[in-house]
Amino acid sequence: MEYKNLLVEVRNGLGIIKINRPKALNALNEEVLRDLISAFHEVPRQGEVKVVVITGEGDKAFVAGADIASMPEMSPLMAKEFCDLGHHAMRMVETCAKPVIAAVNGFCLGGGFELALSCDFIYAADNAKLGLPEVNLGIFPGFGGTQRLARLIGKNRAKELVFTARMISAKDALEIGIVNKVSAPGELMKDVEATAAEIMAKGPIAVGLAKQVINEGADLDLVSGLAMERAAFPLIFATEDKTEGVKAFLEKRKAEFKGK
Repeated sequence: MEYKNLLVEVRNGLGIIKINRPKALNALNEEVLRDLISAFHEVPRQGEVKVVVITGEGDKAFVAGADIASMPEMSPLMAKEFCDLGHHAMRMVETCAKPVIAAVNGFCLGGGFELALSCDFIYAADNAKLGLPEVNLGIFPGFGGTQRLARLIGKNRAKELVFTARMISAKDALEIGIVNKVSAPGELMKDVEATAAEIMAKGPIAVGLAKQVINEGADLDLVSGLAMERAAFPLIFATEDKTEGVKAFLEKRKAEFKGK
């Protein structure tokens, strides 16, 4: 499928989705959000794809935010529709059955930061800048940033970043737990692909179910989360992958998982 604002490549089990508006620093407008929704319907369902990566085209920005040019004439109803569309796109990323890695290759601001937060984890180039600058415009993060960031790093740190609209470096983001790894710009995709390869060597059904249990259990109390884990764990024993994984371990060989 062709996308107006995305570049999509599938190779070696990896689905790479690039936001492709480099002249606008890959800013998110309605068309981009709709393309993302479509891509997350299509790309993860391709049989070859085991891990998805989101990044930005060019070397300046992952996504520099929502498209501000569309906002001066935006009515409250239009703002609600735009907000709903953004939430839909972020939720598609977050609930993708395959692991999703954000490769932050430059400015990662506003809606772009919210997109990265919707991924399973974030790798960033050491020249990346991250932040939620919306209050500079008299608005606030509307694509899930107030909720996902607070759950990731705690309310106090999230409030500081949102209230000050401060941009932080990739190194600072690593120190407070937003980013998992910081790489030299030329090494970012190599590092992302290396981690993706590690994940792809594991049982895909087990990885997907683990993702679901972690995501759905994160906001439950511990007892409820543990009950969900206990309910999900036996399901994996109905798969061929479990049989292959255990057999391979006992035979001291590499498992050949089939996702069945």
